[in-house]
Amino acid sequence: MPDIFYISLILIFGALSFIFALAWTPALMYFLEKYRLGKQIRTKGTPIFAKFHKKKQGTPTMGGILIWGTVLVLTLLFWGLAQIGQGTFLEKLNFLSRKETLLPLGALVASALVGLFDDLLGIFKKIGSNGGGLRVKHRLLIYAGIAVFGAWWFFYKLEWDLVHVPFVGDFNIGWWYILVFVFVLVATAFSVNETDGLDGLAGGILLIAFASYGAIAFAQGKMDLAVFCGVIIGALVAFLWLNIYPARFFMGDTGAMSLGITLGIIAMLTNAFLILPLIGFVLVLESASVIIQVVFKKVFKRKVFLSAPIHHHFEAKGWRETQITMRFWIIGGIMAVIGLVLVFAEQLL
Repeated sequence: MPDIFYISLILIFGALSFIFALAWTPALMYFLEKYRLGKQIRTKGTPIFAKFHKKKQGTPTMGGILIWGTVLVLTLLFWGLAQIGQGTFLEKLNFLSRKETLLPLGALVASALVGLFDDLLGIFKKIGSNGGGLRVKHRLLIYAGIAVFGAWWFFYKLEWDLVHVPFVGDFNIGWWYILVFVFVLVATAFSVNETDGLDGLAGGILLIAFASYGAIAFAQGKMDLAVFCGVIIGALVAFLWLNIYPARFFMGDTGAMSLGITLGIIAMLTNAFLILPLIGFVLVLESASVIIQVVFKKVFKRKVFLSAPIHHHFEAKGWRETQITMRFWIIGGIMAVIGLVLVFAEQLL
């Protein structure tokens, strides 16, 4: 198939995903509001966070359902149509394939359900410190569990242990690939979770990241994966329609956990995970600020930031929420462009 066909397919599926997600948003909002599935704002040990976000108490959460629900429905719908219309044009619209999109879709849904459970624990104030759902260590264990399964799939099912180092070459690293895979997925999921703290922040950064990896997948000829990214992008845009300040609903762990895991898997599938720190620069910045803060508080008994993650530090410094979000979007976009330039420059050399 010519590239123009797949470009058209990506754009069509992205637009279809946006329209479909926007169409069923009112139903989701009605459900979340009817059953009072609202965000519970932590107050214990987070005075700065509580000061700026107490007014958001009760805002519907679990809006991530809109994203992964849309992706799941559209993927299965066009897979089903392809089975019915084998040998027809419908078959060309199927982008669910074992080699490229089965694992990302499975991980998206599985981690979304775990995140949904965590959201419900937080809403009903069960488990965790201050009734905030699962503790960080529990979340990390869950991330690791999902990552181990993904690593097993890559290493044993796909027989993949190849690591690409930009401008250097490819290296087969054997079973060490499993450890690298687990680290990438855990780090990405943790970083997305930490970034999801301001209206529109995580959604915008993820939009940039998935668009970047969609472009990389397209350049590598992984068309099913590129279309899959397009569907996620369309759903993310619809989500942002109501998540930008002042947010009508929040992503929740069901969105942050699933999209973080999926982004990590796509980075591994494209063998461009070493570019992820550039494409996801804001994600790295957010998680690094948390790690630095925790280490300094435990070792040196003092804080580096007024509050962590770093977006709360800037809130404490007097920046408006919209300023932080849009400036982080700009930084994320610039760094993603640099990452893409490196990827495409290497291909031209």
